Amino acid sequence: MLAPWLKFTTDTTMLTLEANAVIGLRVTQFAFGQGTLSEAHRMVAEKGFALAEAATTLLGGGSADTVVDSYRKRVHANLVRLTA
Repeated sequence: MLAPWLKFTTDTTMLTLEANAVIGLRVTQFAFGQGTLSEAHRMVAEKGFALAEAATTLLGGGSADTVVDSYRKRVHANLVRLTA
C-alpha cells in the first residue's frame, strides 16, 4: 500500500532535481552568451507541449504517474543534450 506513494514521491523528487539541473545549465549558458535563440524558443515551446500532453493524459483517464514519467523522459533528454 505504501509502495505506490513511495515510488511517486521518489519520481517527483527526481524530476525536481533533474529539472533544476536543466534550468541551471540553460541559465548558465545564456549568462555566458553561449545560449542560442533556438534554445530559447525551444525552452518556451516545450512548456506548452508538455502542458497539452499532461492535460490530454489526465483528461483521458491517465494517471499522475504517467505524466511524471513523461516529464522525466523529456527533462532527461534535455539534460543529455545540454551536457553533450
